Amino acid sequence: MAFLALSLGAACVLGAQAQPAVASGPLPGPVTPPAHTPGPGTPTTAHLRISEGQVGEVGPGGTLIYPSVTSCLTVTVRLRDGGKVGAHASLFQVPGEYRSDRILAAVKQRIGARGVRVVKVRGAVGAWHPSYFAKAIESYAEGEQIPVPTEPDPGGLARVVADALGEPRVKVTVEDLPDGDQTVD
Repeated sequence: MAFLALSLGAACVLGAQAQPAVASGPLPGPVTPPAHTPGPGTPTTAHLRISEGQVGEVGPGGTLIYPSVTSCLTVTVRLRDGGKVGAHASLFQVPGEYRSDRILAAVKQRIGARGVRVVKVRGAVGAWHPSYFAKAIESYAEGEQIPVPTEPDPGGLARVVADALGEPRVKVTVEDLPDGDQTVD
């Protein structure tokens, strides 16, 4: 399984694009979206392509498209109002996008105070150690031991995602999916 799969192409479908990320700043702390990013509850399109390291949102009836999910995980939050907030977490940071240890904070900020029905985590479950959401692979110093998964840990991933989003563990499901594009209607 390839651990480095960066998609550097443009992210657009029907003129829609996930919002640019703010990848710098001190940890821990709030993740601040760019000034032109719509706030919670203001999805910009019915179809949205979310590439690696990006977070985006569609309203009720909208579709999220996650391209080329190989070594990545996707996090889709289904809101009570029918909308969806999605994130495409990459093992390694794509320049200018969110690192794995900042992407869940961006999702939480995007959700705001809105109610969450369920959270679905899908992708290369066996490639991810749950700690990658707390400390990104590229943040380890030279010679520092990077945790490597010895087997898939869907329970650990679900627990970390639930905690980061402030949701009960029972709302989070984890599914290992083969390589390819993911579409969530």
